[in-house]
Amino acid sequence: MQIAQILSGFTAGEADILRRAMGKKKRAELEKQKERFVNGAVKNGIKKDLANYIFTKIEPFAEYGFNKSHAAAYALIAYQTAFLKTYYKEDFIAATMSTELTNTNKLREFVEELKRLNVQVVRPNINECYAEFKSKKNKIYYGLGAIKNVGFDAISNVVNERELNGKFKSIDDFISRVSPKDINKLQLEGLVKSGAFDEINTNRKQLLLSIPDIISATKNSFEEKSNNQESLFNNLENNLKNKIHLKNTQNWTKKELLLEEFKSLGFFISDHPINQFMKFLKPLNVVKYKEFIDSDKKEGLVAGTIMNVQEKKSSKGMPFAIIKFSDVDGEFELFIFSENLIKNRDNLKDAETIILNLQKDFSSNSQKPRTNIKDLYLVDDFIRKDILSAEIEITNDCNIDELKELLKDKGNTKIKLKVINNSKLLIFDLKNPRRFNAEKLQLLKSKSYIRKISI
Repeated sequence: MQIAQILSGFTAGEADILRRAMGKKKRAELEKQKERFVNGAVKNGIKKDLANYIFTKIEPFAEYGFNKSHAAAYALIAYQTAFLKTYYKEDFIAATMSTELTNTNKLREFVEELKRLNVQVVRPNINECYAEFKSKKNKIYYGLGAIKNVGFDAISNVVNERELNGKFKSIDDFISRVSPKDINKLQLEGLVKSGAFDEINTNRKQLLLSIPDIISATKNSFEEKSNNQESLFNNLENNLKNKIHLKNTQNWTKKELLLEEFKSLGFFISDHPINQFMKFLKPLNVVKYKEFIDSDKKEGLVAGTIMNVQEKKSSKGMPFAIIKFSDVDGEFELFIFSENLIKNRDNLKDAETIILNLQKDFSSNSQKPRTNIKDLYLVDDFIRKDILSAEIEITNDCNIDELKELLKDKGNTKIKLKVINNSKLLIFDLKNPRRFNAEKLQLLKSKSYIRKISI
C-alpha cells in the first residue's frame, strides 16, 4: 500500500482498494488498478516499463503476503496456546470449547482430541454440569449450553438455581424450582435426549413423552408462587406428584437412545453404536478403519457410523459425496462416487452404522494408496446376510438333534461338519445350503459341543 501511495500517488483509501483487488484476485478490477498504478507512476517521473515491472513484482505477493507484525503476533499466540495445551490442557480445551458452543463440528473434534489425551468428558448432567464447559484434573464437564436448542442464558438460570439451593432430587423437584421462562419444549427435548436428566430419571423416552405435562406443571407451580397461594398439601413435592404423571412406557432401545443423543449433541458421547455389533462383526473379519489402513490387505471390511454427508458435483457435473465416519478409535473421511452414491443414497443418513467394503488403489502417484468404497451395507442387513461357506468342528458328544434344529433352515451357505473320532478326522458336507449368518454363528459359538467355526 505504501508503494502505491509513494510511487503512484494513491490515497490510503485507493491503496486499500488495490490491496483488496489483489487479495481477492478480481481480474477486471486488477486491470483497472494496474492502469491507474502505471499512469500515476509515469506522472511521478518513473518510466512506464519500470512501473509495469514493479507492478508484476507486487502482484504475486498478494497470492499470500504476510507482514512481519502479523507473523510475530501469530507466532507468539502459537507459542502461548501450545504451552497452555501442554501444561494446562483441561483448562485450555474447556475454555476453547466454551467459545465454540454452537459449532457442533468443532466440539466433536475437541471430544476426539480429549480421548487422545486421555481426558474424561463428563456427559451432560443437570446436577453436575454448567452452562459452559468446566474443567477439573483429567476431566471436562460438558457444557449444557452446547446442547442443541438449549439456550445459554436459560440454562445458566437453571444452573444458578441448583448452585443456590442444591441438586435437583427428582423431576418434581426440578419442576417446583425452575421458572417456566427458562424451559420450553425444545429445550427440554434437548436436555432429555442428551441424557442430562439420567441421574434423576433414566427413562429418557418417558420424560420426552411427558414434556407437555412437565411444562404445564411448571407454569402452575410458578403461578401459585406468584399469587402467594398455599397448597392443600404441606409437602409441595407430594402435591406435584399428583399433578404430573409420567407416561408409562419402556425406554428406548440402545440404538434409539444413541440416535436421539446424536440429534441433541451432533455426536455420540455415552457409547458408540458400533460397540453393540462387535460380537457379530469380529467373527466376520470386520476391522477398524485404522487397522485396515495399516495392514497389507488390498481389500477389507470396515464398520463406520456416518457423522456427516456432503454431496457435491464434479467439474463434469457428476455427483459425488464426502462422508465423515466415526468408529471406536476416531473419525475418518471417504469419497463415494456417482454410481455407488446413487445406488446407496437412501442408506447414507447421519448416525447410520454401515459396513464398508474398502479397496486400496495403488495406481495414484502419491506414496499412500487411495481408499475407495467398493460397496456398503446397513449393519443390520449385513449381520442377517448369509455367509458364503462355513466349517463347523464339533465334539464327539455333540447334541446332534439340537444342531440339526439350528441348521434346519434353507439358505445360501455351504456347510461342512468336522469331527475327530478315535483319532480319525471325519468331514461331512451338508447336502443343501443352509441359512447361516452372523447371528446364527454367535448362537452356535455359545454351545459347548462346538470346538471351532471357520468361515
